[in-house]
Parts: sequence; structure tokens; C-alpha cells
Amino acid sequence: MGRERGIEVIVDGAHAYAHFPFKQADLDCDYYGTSLHKWLLAPHGTGFLYVRKSKIAGLWPLMAAPDSMQKDIRKFEEIGTHPAANHNAIAEALAFHEGIGGERKAARLRYLKDRWARRLGDQKGIHIFTSFDPAQSCGLALVGLEGVDSTKLADHLWDRYRIIVVAIVHEEFQGICVTPNVYTTIGEIDTFCDAMEKVIKNGL
Repeated sequence: MGRERGIEVIVDGAHAYAHFPFKQADLDCDYYGTSLHKWLLAPHGTGFLYVRKSKIAGLWPLMAAPDSMQKDIRKFEEIGTHPAANHNAIAEALAFHEGIGGERKAARLRYLKDRWARRLGDQKGIHIFTSFDPAQSCGLALVGLEGVDSTKLADHLWDRYRIIVVAIVHEEFQGICVTPNVYTTIGEIDTFCDAMEKVIKNGL
């Protein structure tokens, strides 16, 4: 739709890359950016930027680049002095991801999501905002509890159980974003469910 109207298309792919299998080229976007610490498990502060080749010359780098690099994607890589270890570790994270396999990883993530979401989804006052359709979701999901402030719920889960979730508060909905990864155990998923069921029954 953007292409038909002459609109440049930017994709914020922070939660897509290494989360579920797809090809960036299939998106046919002009720009694509992602964090690599989320689902690829690379170090914090790592990521990548894709810019359509024809758009590179017209996009300013954050730090000055020589005229000879005007059309070179590497003009965006200059960020000053930084630890090389973070950059070098990306290759190890990619090897680990490929060792698991994208399809196997996505299947594990959906299994973990479905385990807690289906257990809690039928309970009174719970609303699962994320589709169970595998074409529409993978490892993360948003869950809300009627009458319970999501920020306070997130704080409660951390303070009492050391469970990390992120409160999402919007004018039309609120909930907590739950994002288990491949290393999350079944026992940890069940502990989360037990904790949520206590809140459903007794409140905060």
C-alpha cells in the first residue's frame, strides 16, 4: 500500500528477527531495523539496519562520513569507540540460532506461549489479547486481568517471584507482555501460571 502511494516503508522489526522464520526480502520495505539482544540472544546494544540500496545516498549517517562512502551502507557503521566483543559475539549468537533451527525454535516458543496462555485464558477476568493462530503470533503474548493495574501486577510478579514481564498500558487496553525464550523451563512457565492464579483469586 505504501509503495502504491509513493510512501517510504520503515519496518520496526525489534521482535521479529530470530523469533520466527521469515525473509526480510519478502517484506519489500525500504528500511528495516532490529535489536539482536531480544530473540537472537546477542549482547545488549547490538542490532542491524537494512537500507534499500537506492535509498542509502539520501540518508544521513549519525556520524560524518567521507564523500566516497555516500552510497556505501557501511557509512552507518561508524559509532565511535566501542567494545569489539559485542560486535564479535553476534556471529556466535547466529551460530547458536542456526544450530537450533528457526522452525524448531519457533515451535518451542509457541509451545511455551500456548502452555501458559491456554491455562490462564479460560479463567474469569483474564483476557488474552494475542491470537493463538500460528500465522499471527509466536512466542510473546499480552495478557490482561480485569480490575488489576498492569504496572502493579508486573511489579508484584517481580517482587514476589522474580518473574520479569513488561506492563503495556494503552488508552484502549492494558496488560503484561510475557516473553519466554527457548531456555525458559516448563517449571518456570507453571510458576508464572500459579502466581497469576493467586492474583486472580486473591488480588494483589
